[in-house]
Amino acid sequence: MTVAVWTVISVLAATSIGGLFYLGTRIDGLGSTLGARIQEQGARLDARIDALGARLDSRIDAQTGRIDALAGRFDSLEARMDSRFDNLEARIDVHLERHTG
Repeated sequence: MTVAVWTVISVLAATSIGGLFYLGTRIDGLGSTLGARIQEQGARLDARIDALGARLDSRIDAQTGRIDALAGRFDSLEARMDSRFDNLEARIDVHLERHTG
């Protein structure tokens, strides 16, 4: 009877240890698979972020070009207004001189 009990205990111990080794191997396999998937998602996310960054840069460049064009137009308008004000100032001076002088 003692031999049968020790045999059963040995078989159960061997099964448990084998199960633990199998479980460890299984966990290691799933861990490496999960690590590979995480790296793949990270690479995809990096590519997506780079693409969005490039789109944003191109839009910023386009807007900068439009702003520069508007600045040029404002400079042109400022020069025209300065010329008109100078002309008006000269006419007022002539008018005042005629009346005061």
